[in-house]
Amino acid sequence: MLQNFVVPDLYPAAPELFLALMICVILLVDLFLAQSRRWITSLMTMSTLIGCAAITYATADGQSVLTFSNMFVDDLLADFLKLMLYFSVMVVLVYSRDYLVARGLDRGEFYVLVLCATLGMMVMISAAHLLSIYIGLELLSLSLYALVAIDRDSSRATEAAMKYFVLGALASGLLLYGMSMIYGATGTLEIGGIAQSIAMGSANKTVLVFGLVFLVSGIAFKLGAVPFHMWIPDVYHGAPTAITLFIASAPKLAAFAMTLRLLVYGLFEMAHHWQVMLMIMAVLSIALGNLAAIAQTNIKRMLAYSAIAHMGFMLLALMSGVVGEDRHFMINAYSSAMYYVVAYVLMSLGSFGMILLLSRAGYEAENLEDFKGLNRRSPWFAAVMMILMFSMAGIPFFIGFFAKFSVLLAAVDAGHVAIAVFAVMFSLVGAFYYLRVVKLMYFDAPTDAAPITASLDMRIVLSANGVAVALFGMFPQAIMSLCTYALVRSM
Repeated sequence: MLQNFVVPDLYPAAPELFLALMICVILLVDLFLAQSRRWITSLMTMSTLIGCAAITYATADGQSVLTFSNMFVDDLLADFLKLMLYFSVMVVLVYSRDYLVARGLDRGEFYVLVLCATLGMMVMISAAHLLSIYIGLELLSLSLYALVAIDRDSSRATEAAMKYFVLGALASGLLLYGMSMIYGATGTLEIGGIAQSIAMGSANKTVLVFGLVFLVSGIAFKLGAVPFHMWIPDVYHGAPTAITLFIASAPKLAAFAMTLRLLVYGLFEMAHHWQVMLMIMAVLSIALGNLAAIAQTNIKRMLAYSAIAHMGFMLLALMSGVVGEDRHFMINAYSSAMYYVVAYVLMSLGSFGMILLLSRAGYEAENLEDFKGLNRRSPWFAAVMMILMFSMAGIPFFIGFFAKFSVLLAAVDAGHVAIAVFAVMFSLVGAFYYLRVVKLMYFDAPTDAAPITASLDMRIVLSANGVAVALFGMFPQAIMSLCTYALVRSM
């Protein structure tokens, strides 16, 4: 048996191997550090992510390379999404540090769990096999369950973690069952092999459709799309805000990559089946997300329902790739979906970063009332929050507007005019609760006169985050062309 073993090419997986090694090193080093020297763990974590980015950039040659018995792929799509992933996690760490220190949560396990979740997301992004997708997904999910419950003294966080764990286990079961049915129908677990089997007509179509239903259900849970959205408001609200920031940003990139790998790369010949499912979920997510967000007084819950609506928009682009037998729209549609996810992550980082900025020791700034009169306390950060809210609402000329516009354009090109009009109408509904935050900041008297205290690095990164949302709105082609190029070179 050992004679037939072929040593895999480790070069394409160099960032993952480096990260796995550094997780072990950080885990060991942290054991010998006093609480007063926890900054060393934070610095090592940040350095690890910078190292991963450097390795990913250095190994990106634009070629698609398969390794580990065709279970792992290194292509331009994976490289681009991983670089965005490292950036997101680094921003999360900068925003979170003051918040965690003030609450005694600045412990070694936070950094190790964040890196484990990052490793899981990297595996999901590069997965070319159903087994590697599932391994990456479970590594991410288990890390997130532990992170949500990291504040052991909070009954709210413990309850949120339990809900997330139970519903997450159910979703993982659905996904795994769908994968087993697809394996039964095609006789292979490789994504490329599945696509080939379906194209040759050798797959059992009935079993394949059943497997597809379970697969899409599992994907919808990870994206937080209706009707598998139940966990999002409770987890966003119950988890410590620093953890909510992490859940609301980086995992969306991995979930998008998983969706693209499974549905577009593996089950593209079944597009007429899964596009209908995505259409229903998109419409329901946009409607329910925007309507439910209006009733919220807690900004974390408001942004949770907003996330559901935003994922509905992303699904709107994914369902517009194939019209009948015409595949001319696919690159435009899928690159629009990718652009939307990147834009959403950028906006989400800034929005939750503002909540962390206003929070302090013994005080959670998570209600809408906490933003009253922010303009009088800090005109600059009120302007940053206004930019983020305008962008989320899709008001010109911010990155959120062009993200929505590109998705709607893709939907109209594919002939889904009625759904595009429906999405625009509910975007107007959604504008209400975003603009309500702006009204509170600029037209209401402040209820809290405490000065805003935050470290210099957080102020700089949060300011840059707001400026980036505005600048990429004025020059949207910069990211859009990168998304299109990465997708074209990887398909």
